[in-house]
Amino acid sequence: MSKRNDQNRTGRQAALVIAGTAVIWVVAVLVGSQAGLSQRMLALFDMLALAGFVWALWLIFQIWRARQDNQG
Repeated sequence: MSKRNDQNRTGRQAALVIAGTAVIWVVAVLVGSQAGLSQRMLALFDMLALAGFVWALWLIFQIWRARQDNQG
């Protein structure tokens, strides 16, 4: 049952990473464009958001692999 709880915890973590990254990214781009930040700084926000989404994808992949191991 412990593996199942770990999968659930990792799933919640992935969901929070996706939601948090999306909210922070949108706010950063809106505030950055209003403040007149350069395109280079806005691209930095985009790259940081991409890193957050890739991390969430990695967490989801780990959940998938753990479930595949449990089935067989």
